[in-house]
Amino acid sequence: MKKISILILLIIGLIKQTSAQEQLTKMQVADDFFDRYDYAKSLNIYKDLAERNHPSIHAIERIADCYRFLYDYDNAELWYQKAISYPNANVMDAYYYAEVLLRNQKLKEAREQYKQYYGNAGNADELKFKLAMCDSAEAWAKLTSRFTIKNEQKYNSKNSDWGTNFLGKTGFVFTSDRKIPDKKNNTYDRTGDGYFKVYHTDGDIVIPFELKPKINSIFDGDYNIGPMAFNAAEDTAYITVTANVPKHILPTDKITKGSKQLLYTRRLQIIIATKTNGKWVNFKSFPYNNVKRYSIGNATLSKDGNVMYFTSDMPGGEGKTDIWYCVKQKGGGWDTPVNCGKTINTKEDESFPNIGGDSALYFSSNGLPGMGGLDIFKSKGEKASWSKPENLKYPLNSTSDDFYYITKDSLSGYFSSNREGGQGSDDIYSFSYQPVVKAVMAVAPPKTEKTEKVAQPIVTEKIVQPPLKKGDTFVLKNIYYDLNKSDIRPDAAAELDKLVVILKEHPTMRLEISSHTDSRAPAYYNLALSNRRAAAAVAYLVKQGIARNRLVPKGYGDTKLLNQCAKGVLCSEAEHQLNRRTEVKVLSE
Repeated sequence: MKKISILILLIIGLIKQTSAQEQLTKMQVADDFFDRYDYAKSLNIYKDLAERNHPSIHAIERIADCYRFLYDYDNAELWYQKAISYPNANVMDAYYYAEVLLRNQKLKEAREQYKQYYGNAGNADELKFKLAMCDSAEAWAKLTSRFTIKNEQKYNSKNSDWGTNFLGKTGFVFTSDRKIPDKKNNTYDRTGDGYFKVYHTDGDIVIPFELKPKINSIFDGDYNIGPMAFNAAEDTAYITVTANVPKHILPTDKITKGSKQLLYTRRLQIIIATKTNGKWVNFKSFPYNNVKRYSIGNATLSKDGNVMYFTSDMPGGEGKTDIWYCVKQKGGGWDTPVNCGKTINTKEDESFPNIGGDSALYFSSNGLPGMGGLDIFKSKGEKASWSKPENLKYPLNSTSDDFYYITKDSLSGYFSSNREGGQGSDDIYSFSYQPVVKAVMAVAPPKTEKTEKVAQPIVTEKIVQPPLKKGDTFVLKNIYYDLNKSDIRPDAAAELDKLVVILKEHPTMRLEISSHTDSRAPAYYNLALSNRRAAAAVAYLVKQGIARNRLVPKGYGDTKLLNQCAKGVLCSEAEHQLNRRTEVKVLSE
C-alpha cells in the first residue's frame, strides 16, 4: 500500500534535533526515526532492542507498526500476535492485528480479533461493519465472475507500480518508486525505496516519462511525482506532485509527546502542464493548491473536460480524504472546489477517482461495504449527484488494497493492487470482461440432395434448440443491413432461407419478426428504420411462399438494448453490433 504516501502524503522532515550535548538512548533514536516516518531505519533499531532479554512492549508494538507501514503484512501479523500477548498491550494492537489478518485472508481469526477490540471499544455499529466485511470477503471470493485479471509482469517491478492512465492508442503512463540507475540521493527514507516518478510504455519497453521544465526543477528533485492524467486531446496533463516549496515556509506540526523534534509536512499539489511542439511546457499550479493546510491530488476529467474530480483532505469534507470536483469556467479557469457528497464520501478514505469510457465514476474506498482494505466502486452521475456506489467485487477487489481502475469501453482496462501473488508492493493488473450474451438459435441449413456436404453454420454464442413454444424468442444470426438501409442483402437472405425451412416444417406456426437498432441515431429515426427492416424481412419470407398472415413485422428501434450501450455511452463496434439484430418470437405453435 505504498500509494498511501500519495493518497494523503505526509512526508516528514526534520527541522530541529536535540542538542549535541544531549545523549539519546537507543530507544529515543528509534522513536525519533519513527516520528519522522523513517520506518526502515527505525525498524532495525527496534529489532535490536527486541532481541534483548525481556523486551519492552513498546519495542514489540513499534516493530509491528513498522512492518505494517512498510506493507510487510506477514511480519506485521507475527509481531502483533506477540504484542497482544502482553498484559499491558495497547488496545489498538488487537485492531491492527485484525486488519492484517483480514488482509492475509485469515478471516476466522480476523473476526475474533475484531470482536476482541470492539468489545473493549464498545462500538457495535463498527463491529457489525467489520464482521460484514469478513463475510463479504469469504462469500464474494466464491462467486463465479465474468472478469479475468492478469498481472502485467512486463510493467511491474519488485517495487510499487500503480496509477495507470491511457496515453495514445496503445500506451499509458504509470507511477513507480523503482530506483533510477546511476541517480544519487534516490532513496525515500519512509520506505527505503526510490521516490515515486512517472513512467511511460507503449506496450513493451518501460522508460521514465520526460518532464523537464526549464525554470522549475521540481521533477528532478527528491519529490514524489504521480499519478499523471490527461485531457481528451492529450495536450494538457494534471500531475500530482509533492509540495516543493522551501521548508521554512511550511508550518511545523504538533510536537509528539516526549519528542524534542520539530517536524513539517510536505503535502500534495496538482501541477497543470500543456504540450507544445511535442514537449511539455507551461507548468502551472492548480489555483486551489494549499500545501500549508491540505493535499490535493489524483485528478481525472469528465469526458467533455469541463469537470475535474480529485482527492483532498481539505476542510469541509465528510471524512479523512474525499472526492471533490471543480467546474471549468468559460475563460479556462476553475470554479471553487465542491465536495461530491455523502453518497460516495464516508468518514474514512475515498480516493483515486477515474471517469470511465461509460462516463461512470470509478473510485476506491475503505469506508463503504467491501472485502477489506481499499475496494473499487462504480457510481453513475456527475458533480454532487451520484447513484449508490456499486462494489465491483472479486476478482477486481480482494482483502488487500485495490484501486486506480481505468477503462475505455467498460470491458477491459487496468487497475492496481497490493494483493498476494504480485511482483512488488503494488502491481498493475489488466482485466477483461465477457458480457452475458443472449442465447442464439442454431438454424439448420436447408435440406438438399447432398446435405452431408453442406457446411454447418458457425455459432459463437451458446447454442439452444429452436424454440417451438408460444412466447419463445430467439435471435437470427448474421442478418445484416447496409448502413441506414433496409434492403435484404444476399448474406441476410441466406439466413432467412433457413427460417423458411422451419416455417414450412411447422405450417401452423405464427411468428413476430422484429428488428432492433443500436442507439447511435435519434430515437425516432431508429424506430422508423427498424420498422422498415422488419417489413423487408417479412416481405422476403412471403416471397419464398410463407403466408403473410403467419408473420407480424415489428420495429423496436433502440428500446431493447442487450447491453449498456445507451446514448452517450462509449462502446466498441462489436458491442453496438450486438444490439443490431433480428429477433423471432413464436406467437402461436
